[in-house]
Amino acid sequence: MTNPIRFDDGAAYERYMGRWSRLVGEAVLDWLAPKPGLRWLDVGCGSGAFTELLVARCAPASVQGVDPSEGQLAHARLRPVLREARFQRGDAMALPFPDHAFDAVMMPLVIAFVPDPTKGVAEMARVVCPGGAVLAYMWDMEGGGLPYAVLHEEMRALGAAVGAPASPEASRSDVMEQLWTNAGLQAIETRQITVQRTFDDFDDYWSTVLGGPSVGAGIAAMAPADVACLQARVRARLLVNATGQMICSGRANAIAGRVQQGQFR
Repeated sequence: MTNPIRFDDGAAYERYMGRWSRLVGEAVLDWLAPKPGLRWLDVGCGSGAFTELLVARCAPASVQGVDPSEGQLAHARLRPVLREARFQRGDAMALPFPDHAFDAVMMPLVIAFVPDPTKGVAEMARVVCPGGAVLAYMWDMEGGGLPYAVLHEEMRALGAAVGAPASPEASRSDVMEQLWTNAGLQAIETRQITVQRTFDDFDDYWSTVLGGPSVGAGIAAMAPADVACLQARVRARLLVNATGQMICSGRANAIAGRVQQGQFR
């Protein structure tokens, strides 16, 4: 049983997934080592988690973000380091920018939620200048890489509704590579990245997931006895360290390509 996912609460999303996005984003930027002074676009910028990394680490000439949710954009605009960034509402399949407007475009944890990934990648390639980079990373959803995979599995086992992305197959590395190839991109490289996050205890983990757009509504609709059962089943499967902290990991697929051969690194 699935429900479509809506990302509207920037603060809740930041706690639920924004911190994860930064963990993967750090590793992606370590891999890419982009040069300073680029014009960046963050497609599906959400709460601004990755956008903040761009400003903090990449010394960009400019940064823009686009997202369909005004609630998410409002949260991004509140980040002090993003005062100079520009944000606007928009659709990944019809980006509101002219051709060749950016040097690098990133789609962080978004491509599986784009109804037509082919259009999304083509749009990213369109707005990047010759020699520029088209980039993305996404949890390996079909390969069990989602950080909250255990929770999703146990919810489904109990018949609870779990939000589903529009295009989960687009999270696969081979599918991403084909999308980039079909868009005419060159010098395509892929990388698999594993990250780990620690929660203070189970209560910290649970209060975090309740704000998640993929599971919050489903949990809220469950009977109290079923929620207690779900908590017990999830708790039994999570890793716990010696101090009682809960340890979760996620695995993402990342990809980079260029509009034509050019120097990005």
